[in-house]
Amino acid sequence: MTANRVVHIVDDDEAVRQSLAFMLSSAGLPVRLYESALAFLAGLSSPQNGCLITDVRMPGMSGIDLLRTLRDKSLSMPAIVITGHGDVPLAVEAMKAGAVDFIEKPFEEEAILDAVKRALEQGSNESANGGEIAAKLAILSERERQVLEGLVAGHPNKTIAFDLGISPRTVEVYRANLMAKMQAKSLSELIRMAILGNVYPAPRAG
Repeated sequence: MTANRVVHIVDDDEAVRQSLAFMLSSAGLPVRLYESALAFLAGLSSPQNGCLITDVRMPGMSGIDLLRTLRDKSLSMPAIVITGHGDVPLAVEAMKAGAVDFIEKPFEEEAILDAVKRALEQGSNESANGGEIAAKLAILSERERQVLEGLVAGHPNKTIAFDLGISPRTVEVYRANLMAKMQAKSLSELIRMAILGNVYPAPRAG
């Protein structure tokens, strides 16, 4: 991670902005802070080096809308979304809009630093990872694939269990199998790989 690669932090909560800034600055990473998505876009006069950390829920323009706007402007910047515990479906939607990772609050320093490192290295590794992801997806059972599709849809275990006619506990077992077979360290990494591997949620019955 070179010094000219800035981490842009967009969050309407000043305490979160300052906490992230301290965390990343202590790791030797330059940061820039913005109180809103609109403030970030207003300062975006040219393509930026580095990556973006944005909250999902913000007044004025959400993190998802920010990612879509960047995509529409053909501005390629790896983005990490941070989200509250109940916002996982929104975080999945953000990943579909181009985010490379999502992290649930409250987050740990190691999780943030690892996510930023992956985001900054994304460009060089993405194409190589595509073949590996396809190979891992190929070894999933039909039921594991169905559970994965439910996770990509942002559904909780109970909803996936209802849709598949199995128990929530059985869904947990399949999720554990998915994490092992896909070699994913977190739910966000599992979903990121699924999206990169073109796994889409199946339509719900009824």
